[in-house]
Amino acid sequence: MNATNEIIVIGGGIIGLAIAVDLKLRGSSVTVLSRDFQQAASHAAAGMLAPYAEKIPPSSLLDLCLKSRWLYPEWVRKIEDLTGLDTGYHPCGILSLVYEKPSSLDDTWLDQESIKLYQSDLGLDVVGGWWYPDDGQVDNRKLVIALRQAAINLGVDLVEGVTVKAIQQQQHKVKSLLTSNGEYEAQTYILASGSWASQLLPIPVHPIKGQMAALRMPIDSDNIPPLQRILFGPQTYLVPRQDGRLIIGATSEKVGWKTGNTPDGLQTLLSRAIQLYPPLKDWPIEETWWGFRPGTPDELPILGTSSCDNLILALGHYRNGILLAPVTASLIANLVLQGKTDPLLNQFRDFRFSPKSSTNPIMLNSAAMPLTIFNGKNTQSELITPSDELVIAGRKFRSRLMTGSGKYANLDLMRQSIIASGSCIVTVAVRRVQTKAPGHEGLAEALDWSKIWMLPNTAGCQTADEAIRVARLGREMAKLLGQEDNNFIKLEVIPDAKYLLPDPIGTLQAAEQLVKEGFAVLPYINADPLLAKRLEEVGCVTVMPLGSPIGSGQGIKNAANIAIIIEESKIPVVVDAGIGTPSEASYAMELGADALLINSAIALAQNPSAMGQAMGMATVAGRLAYLAGRMPIKHYASASSPLTGTIG
Repeated sequence: MNATNEIIVIGGGIIGLAIAVDLKLRGSSVTVLSRDFQQAASHAAAGMLAPYAEKIPPSSLLDLCLKSRWLYPEWVRKIEDLTGLDTGYHPCGILSLVYEKPSSLDDTWLDQESIKLYQSDLGLDVVGGWWYPDDGQVDNRKLVIALRQAAINLGVDLVEGVTVKAIQQQQHKVKSLLTSNGEYEAQTYILASGSWASQLLPIPVHPIKGQMAALRMPIDSDNIPPLQRILFGPQTYLVPRQDGRLIIGATSEKVGWKTGNTPDGLQTLLSRAIQLYPPLKDWPIEETWWGFRPGTPDELPILGTSSCDNLILALGHYRNGILLAPVTASLIANLVLQGKTDPLLNQFRDFRFSPKSSTNPIMLNSAAMPLTIFNGKNTQSELITPSDELVIAGRKFRSRLMTGSGKYANLDLMRQSIIASGSCIVTVAVRRVQTKAPGHEGLAEALDWSKIWMLPNTAGCQTADEAIRVARLGREMAKLLGQEDNNFIKLEVIPDAKYLLPDPIGTLQAAEQLVKEGFAVLPYINADPLLAKRLEEVGCVTVMPLGSPIGSGQGIKNAANIAIIIEESKIPVVVDAGIGTPSEASYAMELGADALLINSAIALAQNPSAMGQAMGMATVAGRLAYLAGRMPIKHYASASSPLTGTIG
């Protein structure tokens, strides 16, 4: 066990270092844990400070970017004064160029002839653009080196070569970090690990690969390069450094964690650059590289407090990590040391990925039956259709019905039934796929995993240790099928071969360990409200109480306990096992369940595809009924027609 620290920052990229320096300047004791400072996305960026050139619309993100750009001159001066190192800050302005003339033009538009006054030799396809004199650049590599040196000079404890393997949580607080260098404890933790954050917590951050290149610009007799301003064009940008290098960026590829430059990526990169500025086709290539930007579902950063009282999030900056470093450092330091939440931070909290309140007007999305709900409070009598999505661990799903993949007569029937149900989540038994058990040969290839979220399960595991090992295999299986950021696991620990009832002690033990390892754990349990609450406290992302023994088709036999679990739970409740008919599915949803998992009732029906569609419709109907609110139950009759004003 390492000594307890005041503040630990997880991540040694520009965001983590900027926060550490700001906190240290305010008198805090800070430790930064980094696997490899050179692997951070900030090393692979272009360093543009371009809120206007990026065409960010008026929004909280634009406000954040403009505030950070305003902070930049003083911020880099402070870093340079602390270290004596140059950061390459250069407010050179940016030319934003287009190949198609916009339908509406403002008075800042520069036509083809006017734009040539700012930069000659542009590509023939350029029809005009805009000049943004306040945008600029910083040499991101020099900046990161200077920030790291500033941290060292100030006395920040930089620990490199350490991989954080798990975040141990207890009672909604981070207890410690399990790392390759032992256990670390702190009073406050700041997660700033970029694309890698989802490997530690179920946070919707994913890697977006970008390939880049650097050319050497020729210098004329007056030692002036041909490009002195940034050119920002369609799907490409050219950033001239003051040392004569030209940075070309960048591809944007959702390929998971696939590393390395590729011929296709570099060809795309260079052809776009040549189209924008043809003279560079003859300039020598000095370097090519790649990196992972941390993306989020809405392409906005995740900043501020988390579900753990002592864990602060500062990640998911996507294309704007370099630009947003000063403002992120300032806002996070204020939050940590003063408990001060800037109104801007509220727009970027992680709770935006949590389920919406059921008091809002809802539209339920289902492949089988799209519906809209009439908002009785709307005096204009309009139909309104905001979405009612299932959200688990920050990931959104349009359907509240999960389906299984076992017991079907053949794979074609399974595929047809899943499509008919509208299900977005399909659970797969890891051990049976790994061993190619009967009925599971070819299962991994049978479904389009780009459209369906895999939920690996630990079926067949009788002990906690078995389930933990199989869960790790499940995560790797999901990665092999292209779901690099899938850390979901349906946890089943079932030693009882006759009734297949889950082991509560083994389930809790396995859940605690898997949460520490960064899994999003969905545990299958008996309808035990106390166990459900304990699993929630250790960090599970759902609880999945059974309606009756698995595969029995007995329906909901423990409605009272399930209702208690629903009432007390702050995480989604998924009723799993025992449902045999659509009416039972609807009833479970009417109780207030967030979702259902149904396999046997569909797979063993005489017409599985039709039953899949029926279960999908029943799930929607039950959810709609729950949100609508049923009428009160009375012990006496009440006439539907009025009893006054009748004809005598």
